[in-house]
Amino acid sequence: WEFNGSFHQPSAFLMMGIPGLEALHPWISIPFCALYLTALLGNCVILFIIRRTPSLHEPMYYFLSMLAVTDLGLALCTLPTTLGLFWFDVRRIGFDACLAQMYFIHILSFIESSVLLAMAFDRFIAISHPLRHPAILTKSTVLKIGLAIVLRGMVSLLPIPFLLKRLTYCGKTELSHSFCFHPDIMNLACADIKVNVFYGMIILLSTVGMDFIFIVLSYILIIRTVVSLTTKEECLKALNTCVSHICAVLVFFIPMIGLSMIHRFGKNVPPLVNTLVAYTYLIIPPALNPVIYSIKSTHIREALLRALCRKRG
Repeated sequence: WEFNGSFHQPSAFLMMGIPGLEALHPWISIPFCALYLTALLGNCVILFIIRRTPSLHEPMYYFLSMLAVTDLGLALCTLPTTLGLFWFDVRRIGFDACLAQMYFIHILSFIESSVLLAMAFDRFIAISHPLRHPAILTKSTVLKIGLAIVLRGMVSLLPIPFLLKRLTYCGKTELSHSFCFHPDIMNLACADIKVNVFYGMIILLSTVGMDFIFIVLSYILIIRTVVSLTTKEECLKALNTCVSHICAVLVFFIPMIGLSMIHRFGKNVPPLVNTLVAYTYLIIPPALNPVIYSIKSTHIREALLRALCRKRG
């Protein structure tokens, strides 16, 4: 422990794996390795295919590239500590390193939420105003949206590490996961955390909460447009372009909302449930998103097949 007057700050935190299954961590690491490998390879393939295929240089696929980069970042943020704990039982993480990991995990989560909103806006424009779509979402506009998304995440979360550093910690140093999460660190403090709770809630509701509301509103407008189409074939074709995005939204937001509710109100929730929801939130979306888009997007699938045929030839 580092001591400075009445101020106590731990030199490190202790991470937790899966409660009650510590003896099985080497075996549990196998599906985790498969998920991380899928996330890393899948998102790299998506980026490679979009970069090498001129026909995919459109707003929809630019936003998909942003999603793939974000998913790569999320996977790389949690991979070292999670596999380090499962393989080598490395539980200790330095205080500052923990704050840095937490900051990047939350930034990337917020960026993913914003990218999903941008993708919903792209689908709305493409379906409701197809003729104006190229003029509205130009390359420069997409770039500006991307920069705004990154700056929004970085600036809104910048005070969080400083708010945690000012707290006094005493006694417990065990985290609930194999990575650092803001509510988890905050709850280890023995000081008044009202400012942290209030700021965390405000930021969460004004970013991820608003993103989710606008995504729902976008789909309400999309459905209104689709219903007005003359033929059933046109209606199904328009909706089919949204299936991948809807799956990505559900895969990301359902575990995130569940984890937020558990940390805020789930005092009596079993630790195993908390842990499984956290892993689902941070590991499943990066692994599933490239699979979803590779299966559902005809253009991505065809470009991938062409690239494979070229290599075999």
